[in-house]
Amino acid sequence: MSDIIKYNGDFESIIEIIERSKTRAIRAVNAEMIEMYWQIGEYISKKAVSDGWGKSVVQDFADFLKREYPSASGFSAQNIWRMKQFYETYKGNEKLSPLVREITWSNNLLIMAGCKTDESKEFYLRLCIANGYGKRELERQIDSMLFERTMLSSEKNKALIAQNPAIGALRDSYVLEFLDIPEEYKEKDLRRSIIANLKQFILEFGKDFTFMGEEYRVQVGNTDFFIDLLFYNRALSCLVAIELKVGKFKPEHLGQLNFYLEALNRDVKKPNENPSVGLILCTYKDDTVVEYALSSNLSPAMVADYTLKLPDKKLLELKLREIAMLAENAEN
Repeated sequence: MSDIIKYNGDFESIIEIIERSKTRAIRAVNAEMIEMYWQIGEYISKKAVSDGWGKSVVQDFADFLKREYPSASGFSAQNIWRMKQFYETYKGNEKLSPLVREITWSNNLLIMAGCKTDESKEFYLRLCIANGYGKRELERQIDSMLFERTMLSSEKNKALIAQNPAIGALRDSYVLEFLDIPEEYKEKDLRRSIIANLKQFILEFGKDFTFMGEEYRVQVGNTDFFIDLLFYNRALSCLVAIELKVGKFKPEHLGQLNFYLEALNRDVKKPNENPSVGLILCTYKDDTVVEYALSSNLSPAMVADYTLKLPDKKLLELKLREIAMLAENAEN
């Protein structure tokens, strides 16, 4: 037993080597499969132009494969036609075509079906690569219109982010449709439901967030204060305090948050970490009131609202177009 303990660290290091090798092997196999689908799609696309191949020929090919090459899987007529669409979607796109080889086929299909622009495709491709999303996780992000919400938040808060780049990791709107809370609820109900659904909550905020605690206690003088939710963001190397408010944002909420951030920076933050960041998550907010409240605020903080249902896709797209038009008019 003592020998096992003696070599335990070495054994774990070898396991890490094995796991890294397995991960690289899986990625290599996936990239080769995507390349195969690309080449099949390219062949059929060119045949459609030169010889008029259509869905009937693809169906004949699928039947031929099933009869003559039964060990091949994933070659239904529908999937083969998608390979053609896949090639035609990304051919000649030197920016995106390398990225599609780094994610799974099912995730590629979700992005093709759910994204209209190259910008949104690139957003979700890079999101998948960075976070290793599975199909269900990616589907949820597309359904909740993460791209549109992120673009709207970044555009609306350009000046604020320029002053405090750390809050660029936060958005001004969140979708918490996965929470199971009563129609009439209090802040403690919201907090408890978030803790019960922590995995989905972190997915909405980003996988760089690590949970530190609920009602996190900080002592100032002889008084205890409690922060609703405390996270650590690995990418920013800082603590992130989240205060939950059921109701409309009020300027005094920001004073409370700033007090908590000061306490974290003095007593909890480690010397090698960046200053703490704060987020007030409320039911709704008046953007003008928020702008006034944050205009002279020295601490990196953001005010965001949340909804308990998936957003209206058409409304978000309309808002995004309006902001784009305003930006274009301002340049002209």
